Amino acid sequence: MIADQRRWERFTPQERLLRFTFYLVAVAAFMVSVQTVDVIPEFLYDAPEQVVDLFARMWPMDWKYYPKSVHEALIETLHIASLGTILSLALALPVGILAARNVVPVAAINQLAKLILVSSRSVNSLVWALLFVAIFGPGALAGTLAIAFRSIGFVGKLFGEALEEAQRGPVEALTAAGAPWPSVFLKAYWPQVQPAFWSIALFRWDINIRESAVLGLVGAGGIGVALDTALTLLYWDQVAVVLLTIFAVVILAEIIVTTIRSRII
Repeated sequence: MIADQRRWERFTPQERLLRFTFYLVAVAAFMVSVQTVDVIPEFLYDAPEQVVDLFARMWPMDWKYYPKSVHEALIETLHIASLGTILSLALALPVGILAARNVVPVAAINQLAKLILVSSRSVNSLVWALLFVAIFGPGALAGTLAIAFRSIGFVGKLFGEALEEAQRGPVEALTAAGAPWPSVFLKAYWPQVQPAFWSIALFRWDINIRESAVLGLVGAGGIGVALDTALTLLYWDQVAVVLLTIFAVVILAEIIVTTIRSRII
């Protein structure tokens, strides 16, 4: 009797069809995008020369511009990022709790909270800044609120997911003992999600430093104001100082956040 010969295949026919369909749609979308984007070839020919000329104008840097305009704007940027992050934590914490299905088992409330989180993430920080500049006028207040409202969706979503992944054992034990809901949250949920919460907060602060650096381009305060002024006046040596300052602060913030997170988690 001839033994059955079986051939191993990595993907089923249905999976191969789905993969082929995905690749086909991706290629079609790429071709449509290339035809839609208006690329002027003449501007690409001399792009290397323009880059070299731009860097030549940036050197040597005007270091006298730093104490005169950049330092104070940098401190304001750090304040905007820090205050915006703290405000977002205060606003995102209750929304994240309402979004967690195991903490608040009410579908309507969960969906409403998730709608708030999605709405916050769907609007770019520059758009938030433009909105608050129109309401409160240019300055650090508009930048702080823009950072805060942009961060609510990020912090609340991750915090809500951390709550949903919490172990049920301590929760059920305290609930069976008749503990009120605040005690259940503080004694059962919070110890489990506390490391994740502080990790999310630090990570968002790191992101907010980067985002707050450009809010000044729309009048929301910070080092972006100094950058916008230098760009408007075509003082490229001053632009280089601002860009180098932003780069150094972002790298330093990354090192600080990575070090602290490694000790928390």
